[in-house]
Amino acid sequence: MAALLLRLPNYYNRNFSISASSSSSSSSNGAASGGPSQQGGAGPVILEIPLNQIRRPLMRTRANDPHKVKDLMDSISQIGLQVPIDVLEVDGVYYGFSGCHRFEAHQRLGFPTIRCKVRRGTKETLRHHLR
Repeated sequence: MAALLLRLPNYYNRNFSISASSSSSSSSNGAASGGPSQQGGAGPVILEIPLNQIRRPLMRTRANDPHKVKDLMDSISQIGLQVPIDVLEVDGVYYGFSGCHRFEAHQRLGFPTIRCKVRRGTKETLRHHLR
């Protein structure tokens, strides 16, 4: 069993403790060893990703509620982001289709990164999301 302490920038005011175990001592497979691209479908991982590296293909088709964004900005400033946004990683590119209000709140607060739950997908999965 291994324990890790994840330190985030000061504006999050939180420390996270993560425990992990492996049934095989000969291989290690997780975000610390190369991120979601090398996991081979092992499920989502939580990563801090720069906002400018997340493509938002549906951004032009939806408008955010400014009151909800303001409330989220206040909450995130005080206690940090509580629920990561969902991101699809396809061939090393990150695509965000949800978490629009949280994403905009981070942008308006001037934060360079956002905590994301990253799932690896194929180009076909991406095409499905773009329909």
